[in-house]
Amino acid sequence: MNLNEIVGDGKNMIETTLLMIKPDAVQRGLIGRIITRVEEKGFKIIGIKMQQLTESKVEQLYDIHLEKPFFPILKDFILAAPIVALAIQGPSAVKVIRTLAGATNSPEAQPGTIRGDFGLNLTKNIVHSSDKVERAKYELSILFNENDFFDYELINEIWIKG
Repeated sequence: MNLNEIVGDGKNMIETTLLMIKPDAVQRGLIGRIITRVEEKGFKIIGIKMQQLTESKVEQLYDIHLEKPFFPILKDFILAAPIVALAIQGPSAVKVIRTLAGATNSPEAQPGTIRGDFGLNLTKNIVHSSDKVERAKYELSILFNENDFFDYELINEIWIKG
């Protein structure tokens, strides 16, 4: 599947976004619980990949933070263990997945969100999610190859598409 086809253009209701399960969640055994929340919301996972990131990939993913004083701590944290990258597709996926993730600073995240229920602090905040359709396309291209995406039909898609 072509990345341009699956991500969307921000004008269509169906979008594809990235949800990255960070090392703290992997090491705490929360992968399944996080995936369950995505699936229970009705989203389709069209790509899933566990990987140990390289310094280069971390710098690409967090390019907007490279010059910030907290970047070395963030980089060390992300390199501490594998991550699980999810390519998630569904209606308004970028916005809804960010809402499901909760506030970036875990202590400020609402109960019922992933970070509100599992996050510890600003750095160890369980997940990363793309904030815009354009950013999702960029981040997905770093973590996935085009042959890593799968198109299939969910039995409940008729209800989700509205």
